[in-house]
Amino acid sequence: MKFSTYRNIIYFVLFLLPFEGAAQSTNGSNTNAIPVQVPFLNISPDSRSGAMGDAGVAISPDVNANFWNPSKLAFLESNDALSLSYSPWLRHLVPDISLSYLSYAHKLSDRNTLGASLRYFNYGSIPLTDISANDLGTYTPNEFSLDATFARKFGENLSLGLTMRYIRSNFSNIAFSQGSSQTDKAGNAAAVDVSLYYKKPYGSDNLFAFGVNVSNIGTKISYSDVGPSYFLPANLKIGAANTWNFDETSQLTVTLDLNKLLVPTNRDSSGVISDVSVPSGIFRSFTDAPGGFKEELKEITLSPGAEYWYNQQFAVRAGYFYEAQSKGGRRYLTLGVGMKYDIFNFDFSYLAASQQNSALANTLRFSLSASFGGTTNVSKR
Repeated sequence: MKFSTYRNIIYFVLFLLPFEGAAQSTNGSNTNAIPVQVPFLNISPDSRSGAMGDAGVAISPDVNANFWNPSKLAFLESNDALSLSYSPWLRHLVPDISLSYLSYAHKLSDRNTLGASLRYFNYGSIPLTDISANDLGTYTPNEFSLDATFARKFGENLSLGLTMRYIRSNFSNIAFSQGSSQTDKAGNAAAVDVSLYYKKPYGSDNLFAFGVNVSNIGTKISYSDVGPSYFLPANLKIGAANTWNFDETSQLTVTLDLNKLLVPTNRDSSGVISDVSVPSGIFRSFTDAPGGFKEELKEITLSPGAEYWYNQQFAVRAGYFYEAQSKGGRRYLTLGVGMKYDIFNFDFSYLAASQQNSALANTLRFSLSASFGGTTNVSKR
């Protein structure tokens, strides 16, 4: 069997299985969503933001800003921070799919910070057989991305970030594809993110923050030497957050993220537009919806969320994710808690949705992070 057929079977089983009258993709959207390859790049990997409706662009900086808004890394308080997150994914459809995320940051100075992260999406074990049904063992298709970030603070309130990304999407198996044309291969791509973070204290002890992250701007990805190339899930996130410190023990943050894919709406069923470049596709994504401006607005997802800290040791979080029915139809409530002890943080989130309506129902995320190395206290450069 040719690899292209094998890959299509995997995508059909994992992405397009009927679920209460509507097919679902790897990020939980229905098949009427805008199609992209490697959609794992836009799945929320950590528990803190996962508990706030997938909002994280403008909330207070932590090491998982590598995903949400890398420019926030410049405002980390500790010299070093490390986080590991894990989530079983679409477990009601396939039991052994998972998303893992490792994130690290190191402050070079008061102004400059380096970040690095690894996202790994495991599609589970696939049993392989030949045309005679002989057992050929198992294979585990996977996708991953490796990021490197530089963030710099400009003054006391503004920072900018630049991220470089390598992406690999591997559904190929040599033993399985022997006898085929051998033109099939793992997909490889490179991309960049540019990000901005601005914060402004006001009143007695309150803080307003604003953030922007434009991510996955890069090459197209192809799974064949002679086949088509596909758009990466280029994405625009804009967010705002406000934090109130009521007293020495109580802190409340309310946030809202807006999210839009920067890929063309009108494509064929395979998601291909052969004559459109990546820059053209980005600009086209704002004007090509068949229903005009009204439909363009439907391509924006909303993520309101809230976080309450007691004594900076215990947090409760809640949020809601909204996507128009005609653009994927994901709608769910998220809940979570966080606990801090010494240098460690443990965060947990739960996605509350109807199991009959959403493949993401009862999704769990777990995150463990640590901040260490003291704090940077050097002259500003």
